[in-house]
Amino acid sequence: MSNRILYQIAVLLVVFWFIGFIGFNLGGLIHILLILAVISILLSIIRGR
Repeated sequence: MSNRILYQIAVLLVVFWFIGFIGFNLGGLIHILLILAVISILLSIIRGR
């Protein structure tokens, strides 16, 4: 169950990053969201999803 939640959070962060990248220019905050999404996906893979 925990891996599924991490995956959903990662997907949401990527979607928010994309919306922010297209619609708003928030600078570093958008890239931080993308990095967090990638880390969440990697943790999900490493933990044996």
